[in-house]
Amino acid sequence: MLWSLLAVTAGSAAVLYVLYHWLIPAAMQRSGWLALLWHAFIFERVLDFVTGSSRPQRMLKAVQKNATKGDPESVISAIDYYCRHKEWAMNVGDDKGLILDSVLTEVNPSMALELGTYCGYSTVRIARLMSPGSKLITVEFNPAFATVARQIIAYAGLQDKVTVVEGPSGDLIPKLKERFGIKSFDFVFLDHWKDRYEPDAKLLEDCGLLKKGTVLLADNVICPGTPEYLKYVRNSPRYESRYYKSNLEYTKVEDGLEKSVFLG
Repeated sequence: MLWSLLAVTAGSAAVLYVLYHWLIPAAMQRSGWLALLWHAFIFERVLDFVTGSSRPQRMLKAVQKNATKGDPESVISAIDYYCRHKEWAMNVGDDKGLILDSVLTEVNPSMALELGTYCGYSTVRIARLMSPGSKLITVEFNPAFATVARQIIAYAGLQDKVTVVEGPSGDLIPKLKERFGIKSFDFVFLDHWKDRYEPDAKLLEDCGLLKKGTVLLADNVICPGTPEYLKYVRNSPRYESRYYKSNLEYTKVEDGLEKSVFLG
């Protein structure tokens, strides 16, 4: 009886090993939706249950263990390494991050907005390239994510450049001018709920937060996709748009960023 139980256990472990290390990764390289289902729902929930912590909390621990306090580059590297070798996460990632860096350096914003903070990875990536005296406002709906993000941003030494605001983007955007004394943004990074890209872009227009030359950069426009937003910015006479092909964060599945310049 014992030998039978051991054999079943060993067989199950072997099947799980093959699934995790070979079959699932191979299938995920062909399917963006399968990759998101596995990483963002199944595997994440298993680890949450086993560890008693959340994915952002585990990334924070990786930063505290492997990054140098006050060094944004080491914070980015620690998160990228963790997400490539330990546990996938929905950051913009290292491949698309280079595109984000390039566009941001070109714009050189003094006032920037990020919609979708998550754990603060892209926040750190953006803020580290902004000039002294510039300001980044980042909006996060989930209070638990915002709590971790603030700690990662502070660990990178960028808390003086960044303000994390909690709440729904649709409620907060109309209040930004009065709350922060903002006239308009030079740069906007969209990386929150994908069905909010189009309405929030229009809301930014309606609230006068975009000026001629403001650059909107949208992540995940292919996977999971933002068809309504792409249709809007690519067909509106108010924007000049360009697609930057890349990969879904930490995978080989196609994804990309859409850069849209507001023409007024």
